[in-house]
Amino acid sequence: MKKVIITIAGGLLCSISAFSQNEIDALRYSTINYGGTARFSAMGGAFGALGADLSNLSVNPAGIALFSKTEFSFTPGIFNSSTNSTYNGFSSGDSKSSFNIGNVGIVGSNNNTIAEGASGWVNTNFAIGYNNLGNFHNRLSIYGPNTSSSFLDVLKGSADGNFSEDLDGFSDKLAFRTYMLDTMPGDPYTYYTPLIPGAEIGQLKSVESRGNMGETYITFGGNYSNKLYLGATFGIDNVRYSEDADYNESDSQDTINGFDEYTYSSSLSTRGVGFNFKFGMIYRVNDWVRFGGAIHSPTYFSLSDAYSNRMNSRFDNGQTYSASSPEGNYDYYLSTPLRATGSLAFIIAKKGLLSADYEFVDYSSAVLSASPNTFFDANNSIRNKYTSTGNLRVGTEWRLDPFSIRAGYAMYGNPYQANTGNNSIKNIISAGFGIREKEYFLDFAYTYTMSDEKYYMYDPSLVNAATITTKQSGFLMTLGFRY
Repeated sequence: MKKVIITIAGGLLCSISAFSQNEIDALRYSTINYGGTARFSAMGGAFGALGADLSNLSVNPAGIALFSKTEFSFTPGIFNSSTNSTYNGFSSGDSKSSFNIGNVGIVGSNNNTIAEGASGWVNTNFAIGYNNLGNFHNRLSIYGPNTSSSFLDVLKGSADGNFSEDLDGFSDKLAFRTYMLDTMPGDPYTYYTPLIPGAEIGQLKSVESRGNMGETYITFGGNYSNKLYLGATFGIDNVRYSEDADYNESDSQDTINGFDEYTYSSSLSTRGVGFNFKFGMIYRVNDWVRFGGAIHSPTYFSLSDAYSNRMNSRFDNGQTYSASSPEGNYDYYLSTPLRATGSLAFIIAKKGLLSADYEFVDYSSAVLSASPNTFFDANNSIRNKYTSTGNLRVGTEWRLDPFSIRAGYAMYGNPYQANTGNNSIKNIISAGFGIREKEYFLDFAYTYTMSDEKYYMYDPSLVNAATITTKQSGFLMTLGFRY
């Protein structure tokens, strides 16, 4: 596998060679943003002690035992992600819209008339369906001047000590073939000099990502004496992620003799599938208090990357040069962290409810592997850069039959250790309403997500961090039927 090529701060990446499987991948596919039905989303996903919602089967499988009828639901959604960046005093912005399926599923119940005083196993339920766990659609733009360094300095460091025929075909060899690097006079074989001297250059990076992560679930659970609810989920998670990035440096002040601009471009496509197990319980203390708990095993992913890089240069005389890497492919494995969730809910006179979930996850426990194992450095970076954190979700619902109004809030904690200087907390506010009749329901939700990241376009010892603010709006609608 090619040498590690990712510089991280803030969870974003900059490639200087072949796409290398690293701590960035581990965090991306270990981070779950629970999606699903409009009711679930409007209440911040705080359903761990409530149940009777198909989205909850990816959080607390015990929720299946609270269904009293067979139910089918389908949730399409429209999302818009906007980013704003600040780099060396300059601001840039971009946005991207996407369509996602938040949920589709069906649960079957073998007992539609659960008596209040029943004892023993009064019903068992089975469900199959799909829940969205992450939306990767985004577009990012960063621009600003730099008088102290160039990306070519990184490529020079990679090239030095190598004969030109031994340069990396995914990085420094591209710069050599487009005349952005040249051999030094007097030592034409193993030391190089970049074309750009220490003058002011304009630096621009644009990144467009696409794809999603979702879970197909198979869940079974039962209701014991209308007090204890148990459930288990077998999850099959799928990953689709693609990214196209363009990094450009230009003679913005027209002070570099002969040089106009160059662009270094990279493409990545990741596909994969994984599996996990979830176990959960809900206990009804009385008519108005419930608590719940769930354990999620690690998800064991088998992933495959396809990647390529290219470089184009232009000179003041109009001459252009272009070079492309070969097509790269690599198969590897990822084990994501175990998760534990505790939940509490209050049911208020069957007219309203308050609910809260707290989820614990240790991102430093993710593990990359392959055969043979080539991930010592990447796994060491995971342990040194990431940490354990808590995710809090709270929600409320009030019924004015047949209407319901809902609101929620979620805070996903910072996965980075303090010494990284990155405080990446994600906040989500949500609201919605619905109409619920005996045989059907129609729900709507709006979610608004805010987060900040630090992004280094290349080696942090050479370049300042850009601050990235991401805001995402989502509109979801669920149509469901009971019978």
